[in-house]
Amino acid sequence: MGVRPPSGGDDDEPESVEFGIAAIDARLRRSDLSFPATKDDVAAELGHEQIPYDVHGNTVALGEMLDELHTVEFRSRQELLNQLHEPFEEYRRNNSGGVFQQVRSMLPF
Repeated sequence: MGVRPPSGGDDDEPESVEFGIAAIDARLRRSDLSFPATKDDVAAELGHEQIPYDVHGNTVALGEMLDELHTVEFRSRQELLNQLHEPFEEYRRNNSGGVFQQVRSMLPF
């Protein structure tokens, strides 16, 4: 996921804030990891990475999310991202700041 940060009133286009699967994808693209890859390969390469799971910059270690997966080998980057989607969504739901924080995260300011 990616959300544009609030505008500071300047004319420059703000860059998007990556979190969740979009943040993992960006790190995978910058890494030397090739597929097929095992869960251990991914953990060795990126398991220590702190991944933002919401627009507020709260993070969780990718290794912690990998521990939630039962799959041991991923044929492609997309397969890995698909497998990680549900654990990240569940983590976000369980660790958000409640209903007020969820509503606030949807607002553009």
